Amino acid sequence: MKITPFALERHFAKYEFTAPYLLCCSDCEALKLSELLSMADKESLTLWQELGLGYTESLGHPLLRKEIAKLYGQVTPEEVLVTVPEEGVYIAMQNLLHKGDHVVVTGPGYQSLSEVAVSLGCTLSFWMPEWDQALGWRYLIEELYTLITKETKLIVINFPHNPTGVVLNEADLNKVVEVARERTIPIFSDEMYRYLEHDATFRLPSVAEIYERGIALSGLSKSFALPGLRIGWLISKDKALLQSCAFYKDYTTICSSAPSEVLAIMGLRAKEQIVQRNMEIISGNLQLLDDFFGRHTNLFAWHRPVASSIAFPKFLSLQPVSHYCNELIEKSGVMLLPAPLFGPDAPFFRIGFGRKNLPEALARWEETLF
Repeated sequence: MKITPFALERHFAKYEFTAPYLLCCSDCEALKLSELLSMADKESLTLWQELGLGYTESLGHPLLRKEIAKLYGQVTPEEVLVTVPEEGVYIAMQNLLHKGDHVVVTGPGYQSLSEVAVSLGCTLSFWMPEWDQALGWRYLIEELYTLITKETKLIVINFPHNPTGVVLNEADLNKVVEVARERTIPIFSDEMYRYLEHDATFRLPSVAEIYERGIALSGLSKSFALPGLRIGWLISKDKALLQSCAFYKDYTTICSSAPSEVLAIMGLRAKEQIVQRNMEIISGNLQLLDDFFGRHTNLFAWHRPVASSIAFPKFLSLQPVSHYCNELIEKSGVMLLPAPLFGPDAPFFRIGFGRKNLPEALARWEETLF
């Protein structure tokens, strides 16, 4: 199997640990170990203090799977497979797809959601959003209908969406499920940003909750501010599919890190505290972005997203956005991610607002605009 280099990750590899102002990251300010331990209950602290550094259960620690299941309605621990987040994408696609299959996937997007299918010899159609100068980004369900054919074997969606921050309304999500069910097409749903809705009423049910052939990916990297644990999961009521993914995992990671699993239990049990902390950071930073972009309407078109810690503003200059972003990071150390890293060669860029140093990064960026 040959696969194209991951453009976004290669770009991060070049700058992530050298650029002083990462104004593009999709995660929230990472928790310190001391902060997480201070939130832990008595049981998980005991697990931590008495932890043996041996192998763990390949499906995931039973307590961890139980805590993950609690995030959903009508999901049992037996319907949870613990994975590394990126591993979840890879092993699910390996079990869902074959050479020659047709796949419909939301775009622009995280490259692995499409590239693994391409590497398997599949053909792809991208469900792209519409940019409206007055309303911002919108996914039109009618557009999805035009992309599905008799050969379609998988629909891949990602809401809240990376990089636009768009969330479907529940009625449209139900329409996606309806059209998939009519044609017995599985849905793979990347839900890594669930719980970062700026208004909780926008939170969608998981595809794995409402569709018998749905499989959902989530994890602790974004909403829980614990990316270093490398803990994610797949959820599905399709027991045969989940078992196949578990068998495939024997050839990838086999099992998770024992310390990461115990720390993940702590994080999940402290969900309300962690999510509230992250939303306070996001809320304050969004106000700063409203003010910043309001001062520079000649250069950028900004619409607040309704979820996540990222947005995809439009660059109004005639200069290519990739050239602008490269010049910005080289001259000022401020890192933005141009649209071509997500697929389309279009005048947009990803900005992240889940980290505490956003005020300093914005100030540095603004210095370059005068």
